[in-house]
Parts: sequence; C-alpha cells; structure tokens
Amino acid sequence: MSEMENVSVTAIPEGARILDVREDYEWEAGHAPGALHIPLDQLPERLDDLDPDTDLAVICRSGGRSARAAQWLEAHGYSAVNVTGGMGAWLEAGQPMVSDNGKEPTVV
Repeated sequence: MSEMENVSVTAIPEGARILDVREDYEWEAGHAPGALHIPLDQLPERLDDLDPDTDLAVICRSGGRSARAAQWLEAHGYSAVNVTGGMGAWLEAGQPMVSDNGKEPTVV
C-alpha cells in the first residue's frame, strides 16, 4: 500500500474537498463550512457520493479515523490526504467553523 499523505490544516491543498468522517453528534457541534459529512462506518456504502476526480482532505476529531479513511480511499482509487490533528487542530488554527445545533461551533 502506498504511503498516505498527511497535511496540516493550513496546508490543505487549494480546491480540495473536505471530507469529515466523524459521528453525527460531532458534526452537528461544529464542522468546516462546505465540508462533506460521511461517518467512517458509512464510507463503504456511500463511496458513490464521492467524485474520484476530486482531491479529498479527510478530517476527524484528532486524525485517527481520518487516517484510516484516507488509506481506504486511496486503496479504492481516490485521491485523499489525512488532515493531521483533525478538527482539534482546525479549531486551534482559527479556521472557520459552523454548527448544526444553533450553538457556538465547537469540537466534541
């Protein structure tokens, strides 16, 4: 298997689609604007939701689940990088966030 690429939140490739693989409650609390949400355990059956020609920056809370997802996607012919530090690093870097629960966006 090829080496998966890890990128920091500030080095996400221009034009990359952010794929958030966290659980629903985590997504609702806070996520990157415009990100696509597919929980890790739903990825195999929702693979058709992704465009194989789009570069994906895969993110979770801290980087573990997104690393597994990015490796799996790469093995299935998709272009994916793992976002190091996940949404925790996203928040620390002051990147924009939105929530779906009417509260101030946060990382849970």
